[in-house]
Amino acid sequence: MSLPVVAEVVRSGFVEGHHHGSVVALGASGEVDWSIGEVAAPILPRSCNKPLQALAMVRLGLDLEPELLALACASHSGEEFHVAGAGRILALGGLDESALQTPPDYPLDDEARDAVIRAGGDRAPILMNCSGKHAAMLLTCVVNGWDTATYRDPAHPLQVAISETFAELTGEPVAVVAVDGCGAPLLSASLTGLARGFRALATAQSGPERRVADAIRNHPANVSGTRRDERALLTAIPGAIGKAGAEACYAVALSDGRAFALKADDGYPRVRPVLMAAALRRSGVDTEAGVDTDAVRATGAAPLLGGGVPVGEIRATF
Repeated sequence: MSLPVVAEVVRSGFVEGHHHGSVVALGASGEVDWSIGEVAAPILPRSCNKPLQALAMVRLGLDLEPELLALACASHSGEEFHVAGAGRILALGGLDESALQTPPDYPLDDEARDAVIRAGGDRAPILMNCSGKHAAMLLTCVVNGWDTATYRDPAHPLQVAISETFAELTGEPVAVVAVDGCGAPLLSASLTGLARGFRALATAQSGPERRVADAIRNHPANVSGTRRDERALLTAIPGAIGKAGAEACYAVALSDGRAFALKADDGYPRVRPVLMAAALRRSGVDTEAGVDTDAVRATGAAPLLGGGVPVGEIRATF
């Protein structure tokens, strides 16, 4: 299927390229309000899945303070408080960094990476952006008396339970189980199903769903990083939850039940925040009472430089 153009790359007034993709917006009651492209076929939402995975772990007995629960939902930047938080989660289960099965990596954040290198450090599993999720998976295994050495195996009771919760919240069977970049199972969903899952968290009034949603709302820097566009967006919209993923995936849900999910087909991360800001603007979210309009729109600004100064932009076409 040929997906529609969702963004243009404009330099000096000339359209030099395009991004194709799909976007879905759910209304407050959960119905599809509008959509672009293919929103019913399975995709791999990558790290957008993490809040739903965290919900499954809370249901299994994972009991973390909110800032650490937010880190369990994170693709963190590898800043000092992220790394320390992942270590605290491991310590709660009597574990250390050696239990992590994340691939060694540098921090996502440029400043944090440079600090590690200046200090003589190297790639490490705990610096990898998924270490909070993996630490939480390990602690959930400890709480339930499950083997920690095989926690990434799709047949492990932890991963079976996560898959069941994921299917419940998305309202769809899991069509594909792949391997994510961090080595953990990666579950497929449609964009509509992904938005539906985030909506279930954002509208919860109590229980594990509310705990996960409130952790994301109250600690957005733990879910991403202090210098990330996701944190800026969640800070600008009261009650919002959201999570970005690799391959230009993104899901955001509001406490009134509206939810948005998108993916750029080429996977280029530069267009992801542009598309979400445009989706929110199309649904009128950016100008609603209590929302920081300028901050929301700023997350979608993607200037193109020429000679070190802006000469164009990446702009949404919807």
